[in-house]
Amino acid sequence: MTGTTEAPGGSAAVDDAARSVTRPFYVYAVLANSLFQRGVFVLFLQQRGFSAGQVALLQTLLYLVSGLAELPTGIIADRIGRRAGIVTGQVLVAGCLLGQVATSDYRVFLALFIGQGVGMACVSGSDTALLYDLLVRRGATAGYVTIKSRFTMLGTVTSGVAIVLGGQLQQFSWGVVYAGSAACLVLAVVVLISRVPEIRGADAVDERDGAEEHGDATAWRAVLRVATPALVTLVVVSGLMHATLTPYIIFAQKTLSDQGAGTAGVSVVISAGFFAGGLTPLLSDRADRRIGYRVVVPVSLLTLAAALGLSGLGILWVTLAAFLALVGIPEITAVLVDNVFNEAVPSRHRASLLSMIAFVESALIGTGYLVLGALMDGLGSGAGMATYAAVPLLACLLWLPVLLRGARRSRP
Repeated sequence: MTGTTEAPGGSAAVDDAARSVTRPFYVYAVLANSLFQRGVFVLFLQQRGFSAGQVALLQTLLYLVSGLAELPTGIIADRIGRRAGIVTGQVLVAGCLLGQVATSDYRVFLALFIGQGVGMACVSGSDTALLYDLLVRRGATAGYVTIKSRFTMLGTVTSGVAIVLGGQLQQFSWGVVYAGSAACLVLAVVVLISRVPEIRGADAVDERDGAEEHGDATAWRAVLRVATPALVTLVVVSGLMHATLTPYIIFAQKTLSDQGAGTAGVSVVISAGFFAGGLTPLLSDRADRRIGYRVVVPVSLLTLAAALGLSGLGILWVTLAAFLALVGIPEITAVLVDNVFNEAVPSRHRASLLSMIAFVESALIGTGYLVLGALMDGLGSGAGMATYAAVPLLACLLWLPVLLRGARRSRP
């Protein structure tokens, strides 16, 4: 496990080192999340004539391809550089967004979503690995939870602003919406290339903590060393949480529309949800110190189950209230779990191992899209969401043994 290090100059030197690392990442977070289509792209696909099932298939394909590409792209990032992986991925996603607005052929969309999934895989794992290892290099990992909370907050709040703007820009044309998103991704790439140094797995800086004994180990051997039952369970449970939250946010667009909200109104509601999801991670450090991730995990899962169940009532204001009040809480868990994963894996294989974890999450998210889409087509948008609440409840049951073991250890 990567230990927390401290710079020789004390806390002031650590703070200065952390700021020098995080400033360009914060700018990158703003630009990379300026995706104006995010809150209304389901409506865009519906206007292209695609059914909820076809939209679900596109999203399933996106995440399954992303999951399958996670391991090879993670290994490549460890070999040739984490920054290079991010740059490649963001440019590929930008190109696919431009392609989507230029066609209405469903077969072309399938190809573009495959390309976008590969691009997402290039970024996934590499961005967190690059940030964490740069902090390790500067001896500033003690503040990672706070830094990741701010990074998440900036990205999510920016997404909220972009969604509102997307709803307004759509009144001019979908081309403006999608081209604007692609341009922001390109600018994010420029910031990385100009302000963030490259790091490869061979540049690992935590070898003094014992990694030198396994310097020639493969990523698979590294997995076997860190794969405790609790960590494996956390990977699965976290994946199920994301497989609930991500489809819920996306298909909430359809649910709100079916319950009477217009396109501009949907964009505002989804944007407000992103604002809530962006601000709540600022509580992550306090939640980690006072409660701990073992308790926060089931709280988030029960919150998601409640939100899905309330959405099934078919009452617009109830769906709005549930979405706005509850959607941000799982973001706290996401930050804490990310910290657990980063502390558990060695730097040499960090991008590869985080990509393996992301593969599980992507596969579950893709399956979740397919299941929720089928439920909404078969039962209606509200009843389909209420039925899907079984997924976070299942995750709670899987987590219960870990929670009880943690409680027993904490007793005097």
